[in-house]
Amino acid sequence: MRVIRAEVLGLCFGVRDALEVVEGIDEPSTVTIHGQLVHNDLVQGRLAERGFAVRDEARRGASPPETSAVLITAHGISDRERRRLESDGKRLIDTTCPLVARVHQAARTLEADGYHVVVIGRRGHVEVEGIVGDLDDPHVIESAEEVAVYPYRRLGVVCQTTMTEERVARIRAAIAARNPDAEIRFIDTVCLPTKEHQRALDRLLDRVDAVVVVGGHNSNNTRELAARCRQRGKSALHVQSAAELDPAWFKGFATVGLTAGTSTLPETIEEVHRALVWIGSDPDDARAPGEPGRPEPAVFPGIETEVRL
Repeated sequence: MRVIRAEVLGLCFGVRDALEVVEGIDEPSTVTIHGQLVHNDLVQGRLAERGFAVRDEARRGASPPETSAVLITAHGISDRERRRLESDGKRLIDTTCPLVARVHQAARTLEADGYHVVVIGRRGHVEVEGIVGDLDDPHVIESAEEVAVYPYRRLGVVCQTTMTEERVARIRAAIAARNPDAEIRFIDTVCLPTKEHQRALDRLLDRVDAVVVVGGHNSNNTRELAARCRQRGKSALHVQSAAELDPAWFKGFATVGLTAGTSTLPETIEEVHRALVWIGSDPDDARAPGEPGRPEPAVFPGIETEVRL
């Protein structure tokens, strides 16, 4: 079984920058992370081991954190939430991705200019909650089927950064079709790293029988990558780590692609890659990598372990 990696996969610059900020904090016990720094269970576990307090995303507004400092995650928060934390005397460590901040600014500008704001995104997602937190009665739309006739003369449309271009195009077309008399202003706020991951996956799909997608199960951009594979008629296996790989799943596939969401660590990608090579050497061999008798990847001639598109 050949294993081919996508040209673009894994950490985006926003997540990488947030991780670097956290790595540089000398006294983790004095900091509460306001939600999940990134949607990655491995990262979350390491933060807990270092002593950071972590506020559950669903309880972020319940009560002030006990620590003196609060770290704003890459997903961002509303200005209202920011002011609330500051009024409670908290020192803010801000790792909001600049591309998420751009969505906030675009949405506020549209509303200030008299547009009713429609956000294309996942309802309840932490990034979307931050965007709509500063707006008056916005609409959040997940699919074209949800689009309605809106009683507003002007509609302003922005996107969650991790939406797919195809989903955005469908919803945007539905908004225009069902509101033909409205003035519609669309600002494309899907981030470039998300687009690059999706486009690299499209190129990969032309060369493989199935794809392994690595990333947190609650990571929107990772779920979108897996959905994109299935929409193209390719089997997709979404895993968080190599431990979730089932050798039986790969029977019948001659070539398997590998991609990963924007919050997936390089070491996790490498572990999954190595495991795929082991599985590809003999799908019926139930021995785990490293067990006696289980061969190492290097002994298998002809297996593509580092092919780049």
